[in-house]
Amino acid sequence: MNKIHRLCLVLGDQLSFDLASLQDLDAERDTVLLVEVMEEASHVPHHPQKIALIFSAMRHFAKALQQRGVRVQYVTLDDPQNTGSVPGELQRWDALLRPDELHLTECGDWRLEQSINDCGLALQWHADTRFLCSRAEFSAWAEGKKQLRMEFFYREMRRRGGLLLNGDGSPVGGAWNFDADNRKALPKGVKAPYPARFSADSITQEVIALVRERFASHYGSLDTFDYPVTHADAQELWEYFLNFGLAGFGDYQDAMASDEPFLFHARISAALNIGLLDVRQLCSDVESAYWSGSIALNAAEGFIRQLIGWREYVRGVYWLKMPDYADGNAFGNSRPLPEFYWTGKTQMNCMRQAIGQSLEHAYAHHIQRLMVTGNFALLAGIAPSQICEWYLAIYMDAFDWVELPNTLGMVMHADGGYLGSKPYCASGQYIKRMSDYCRGCAYKVTESTTDNACPFNALYWHFLMRHSDLLRRNQRMGMIYKNLDRMPESKQQALWQRGQILLAKLDAAESL
Repeated sequence: MNKIHRLCLVLGDQLSFDLASLQDLDAERDTVLLVEVMEEASHVPHHPQKIALIFSAMRHFAKALQQRGVRVQYVTLDDPQNTGSVPGELQRWDALLRPDELHLTECGDWRLEQSINDCGLALQWHADTRFLCSRAEFSAWAEGKKQLRMEFFYREMRRRGGLLLNGDGSPVGGAWNFDADNRKALPKGVKAPYPARFSADSITQEVIALVRERFASHYGSLDTFDYPVTHADAQELWEYFLNFGLAGFGDYQDAMASDEPFLFHARISAALNIGLLDVRQLCSDVESAYWSGSIALNAAEGFIRQLIGWREYVRGVYWLKMPDYADGNAFGNSRPLPEFYWTGKTQMNCMRQAIGQSLEHAYAHHIQRLMVTGNFALLAGIAPSQICEWYLAIYMDAFDWVELPNTLGMVMHADGGYLGSKPYCASGQYIKRMSDYCRGCAYKVTESTTDNACPFNALYWHFLMRHSDLLRRNQRMGMIYKNLDRMPESKQQALWQRGQILLAKLDAAESL
């Protein structure tokens, strides 16, 4: 074997041929290293489907690299020589191969990047150019701003990418944001497209068997795994959404329906986050669909905003504010996460639906996460670190850079309003308006203080009462507190008492 010049480490969420650290490889002198390690698979109890996705996609990517003539060293989880951690494997292979240089691309997890930096090797880091806004560029944009707002960042990203703009640089349709048009409940008779499914090849079957054996204690089903693990299949999933889902995405992206886990959503976030899809191509495809007249502007703008607005924004906040950001707890919450988050065993149908599909598919769309499971955690005063761990563990697309700001900042408002300008809290009336969940529930959404009243109702007002000193100063909360103040004292007391009873049940580890 020739003397190795470059050893390039590729992590499980970096499976892109365009990765910066893989450019200009010398097939004769360079080697790519991929490692499956227990530390990354178990530092939180990741959903078995998430582990299966990453390991299978890694193995397929390694095979594709080899077919391109690239020399690859691949370490499986059950390799007897496996040290169990990324830094350990980097040190082991550095000692074995003695390369001239070690190359790698920025991590998506502050914890992992720190541990690699601390492993005592001379490393050459590359920026993760899969993202449109670098860490340095976001830091420059944020400098001097007391509060950041995604909307203004998003407009800058639209201008930079030239997306959905008129010739004079103004936004198509006369507005930057059509979110107000994207909040329709699913009407009766409207059917979502049948979800695209991908069968497991021999590599994936082998991985599933490994995961089933090694991670049997992790919550979540492996039986329904049907997700793409190659670039070609991820592209097929994307094209299926373009043809059958995107037109309905704009109107119904916030809608929820019983036993409909996917509706008009693309389900591509996991593939995008691990490198099987490219964000620039996705934006181009969506814009082309709009210009061709096949989708409405609210669908195109709404989808592009998710990609170049929110997704890039939360990554920027993550790297700007870590590691202190992870300790945010503006409300001083300390209540443990209820057991039913891991089992789905609750009488609240909305929670049972959202948690049940999360366990079955490692997936829930953004409103289920924000306004059902997240809303409950916020109202119930769950410790931010515990709900953040749950989101990171349970969802196939969850990596620390995207999960932590979304959960700690947007869901829990635990950063004191740095990420979002107000808490996303709501009573059961929001869930009733956006779904049919309430029709199949043991609780009554029309009641607030009785024993069978929807828990969201009393917990919503209880949350507002107990955090009044902090939230009354928020301009966007003014109308809500005026409504509270107009309530008769007796009604406020009844809501408080009902909230106390519900919280006491959670403290006694009872399911609701």
